[in-house]
Amino acid sequence: MTTLTFNELVPILQLAIGPVILISGVGLLLLTLTNRFGRLLDRARLLNRDHSVPPAVAADTRAQISILHRRAAILRLSIILGAVTVLLVPVLILVLFLSALFKLEAGWLIVTLFCLGQVSLIGSMLAFIRDMNLALQAVRLEIRA
Repeated sequence: MTTLTFNELVPILQLAIGPVILISGVGLLLLTLTNRFGRLLDRARLLNRDHSVPPAVAADTRAQISILHRRAAILRLSIILGAVTVLLVPVLILVLFLSALFKLEAGWLIVTLFCLGQVSLIGSMLAFIRDMNLALQAVRLEIRA
C-alpha cells in the first residue's frame, strides 16, 4: 500500500464532495417520500374503517382505496430507488479513495456507479411524479362524491 501526499489527497477529496452533497439531497427527498407514504397509509386506514356509508359513496370509497393501494406501491418503489441511490454514493466514494490509494485504474467502475446512482434517482423521481398524478385522481373522486 502506498501513502498519499497531501497534494494528491486534496483532488480526491474535492471529487468526493459532489457525491456527499447528493446523499444529503436524496436524504431530504426520502424524508418527503416516507412522510407521504405514512399519510397515505393513514388515509387508507381511515377510508377502510368507514363502513356506514351509502352504497353510492361506497363505490367511490373503494375506488379511492384502490388508488391509495396503487400509490403505496409506487411510493414504495420510489423510496427503494432513492435508497439505492444513497447506497451507491458511498460505494462510489469508497471506490474513488481505494483507486487513488492503490493507484488503480477504475474509471469505468466509477462512471458505472455514478450512472447507476443517477438512473436510480431518475426512476425514483418518475415514480414520485406518477404518485402525484394518482393523488390528484383520488382528490377528483373525493370532490365528486
